Amino acid sequence: MSANVKSLIIGTVMLVVGVILWQTGKGVQIPVFSLDKVGIVLAVLGVIELVVTGSVMIFPSKKNLDR
Repeated sequence: MSANVKSLIIGTVMLVVGVILWQTGKGVQIPVFSLDKVGIVLAVLGVIELVVTGSVMIFPSKKNLDR
């Protein structure tokens, strides 16, 4: 499995887990942070991972073209 496929899987999992935490943790408070805020952060990081990996797959680096 290539590194790009692994990154896409990781980003998708982070996005899904983040959305689940955001939707189900809306009243759950633990001493340091709330689960819905953690879900939002995970979802945003998952989207960033997907966008960056997708852009790398669509627009490959010019220095790697000779390989």
